[in-house]
Amino acid sequence: MEQTVKIKRLPTKEQEYHLIHISREYIKTVNTLVADMVKAEKILKLSSKDVHGSMPSAVKNQAIRDAKSVYRKVKKLKIVPILKKPVCIWNNQNYKIKDNIIEFPVLQDGKSNRIAVRVAITEYQRILLKNQLGTLRITKKSNKWIAQIAVKIPESSPKKSDVVMGVDLGLKVPAVAVTNIGKTKFFGNGRQNKYIRRKFKSKRHELGKSKKLNAIGKLNDKEQRWVKDQDHKISRALVDFAIKNNVSVIRLEKLSNIRNTARTSRKNEKNLHTWLFYRLALYIEYKAKLAGIKVEYVDPKYTSQICPMCGKRNHAKDRKYQCSCGFKTHRDRVAGINIIHAPVIDEVA
Repeated sequence: MEQTVKIKRLPTKEQEYHLIHISREYIKTVNTLVADMVKAEKILKLSSKDVHGSMPSAVKNQAIRDAKSVYRKVKKLKIVPILKKPVCIWNNQNYKIKDNIIEFPVLQDGKSNRIAVRVAITEYQRILLKNQLGTLRITKKSNKWIAQIAVKIPESSPKKSDVVMGVDLGLKVPAVAVTNIGKTKFFGNGRQNKYIRRKFKSKRHELGKSKKLNAIGKLNDKEQRWVKDQDHKISRALVDFAIKNNVSVIRLEKLSNIRNTARTSRKNEKNLHTWLFYRLALYIEYKAKLAGIKVEYVDPKYTSQICPMCGKRNHAKDRKYQCSCGFKTHRDRVAGINIIHAPVIDEVA
């Protein structure tokens, strides 16, 4: 299983100069090589000696590989893309990570020299980086230099138990987990999420009146980082709960049609269209797979309406679900129970 670890870089002014230069040179080289291949109507056999550009040989070779990959896509789509965003890529033989430093080669005074750039690495990222490393990709986003490192993570052996957990995703309660042995846990705070998103919306409105477009862009990035962080925390806590209860299978609703199937109201409709259920499901999936827990997707139809005791369909009043047979509980817990027993429509190995 591959995962990308994103690390914030903290270059000096001199190092930033080298990063700007090599990333611009790299993207220019890739575009030139792709244009040459399009003109020749074939993939060209090239070496670093055939590539003109002030970059180390290792980086030139990587640019050749990228150009070939882009050209293959050109042949399929019949559209010649012009890459604009400056970026540079090193393969795993040409960089080294030690403590809070990443070393990689750039061209200085016509010679290939390694520079050591400080980075901010979290403890969780350190654990991931102990696995097999792939390419290092450096780019600049929102005035911050980001190192993206591909990591190949071995999956844990599948857990052997009869414990299955259903997970219901929603707005008021971001995630509710229910196991077939009777354990239930609610994750996240929907009210807090809604309040924070209203604050961002209000601030955007103020900045829009002042026509501060750059500030709006930065605020949007900040909001997305906050939402992403919440999704990571919820998915981590949920998978930890599964591990603690010896869960072997997590079942989630298939979210391909979330806008039509999710339970909502008119006041929540706009939030629903911006809330990234799919990303939270993906985070749960990859964290579960790393823990050796299988993930299955089920049909979401009527999961919050069917009574788990008698099978009768009822409409809940706000968060309270009550059936004429006497069964009553939280509505999202009903969905979690039904997800456990719902038909699997798509399995993830």
